Amino acid sequence: MNYVNMWVIFALLAALTAALVAIFGKIGIQNIDPTFATTIRAAVMFLFLLAATIFLKKLPAISAVDNKTLFWIVLSGIAGALSWLFYFLALKLGPASKVASLDRLSILFVIILAALFLGEKLTLKVAIGAIAMVIGAILIAL
Repeated sequence: MNYVNMWVIFALLAALTAALVAIFGKIGIQNIDPTFATTIRAAVMFLFLLAATIFLKKLPAISAVDNKTLFWIVLSGIAGALSWLFYFLALKLGPASKVASLDRLSILFVIILAALFLGEKLTLKVAIGAIAMVIGAILIAL
C-alpha cells in the first residue's frame, strides 16, 4: 500500500476503536458516575500513551514543542476532555448506537470549521456527503 494512503487505514482503525469506546464505555458506566468514568479513562489513556511514547522512543521529540504548538495541543486536549465528558454523560442516559450516531455529527462541524479556519475547500460533493451523514445520524437517533 502506498504510504500516502495509510491515512485511510489509520482513519478506519480510529473509527473501529471509537466504536469500541461506545460499547466498552456503555457497559462500564452502568454502575458509576460518568464524570468519574471519564477520569479513569483519561488516566488509562495517559499511561497507555506514555508507555507507547517511551516504547517507540518518541520522548526526545518533546524538545521540538514550542509554546504555540503547546497552546494548540492543550486546547485540543481540553476540547477532547469536554467531548469525552459529554459522550459518557450521553452514553449513561441513552442507547449507545444513537449516542454514537449523533456524536459522529462532529464530522459536520469539522467540515465547517476546517473550511473557516484551515482553508479547506467545501465542495458540492463534500456538502452532499455531509447532508447525507446528518440525515443518517438523525434517522438512527430517532
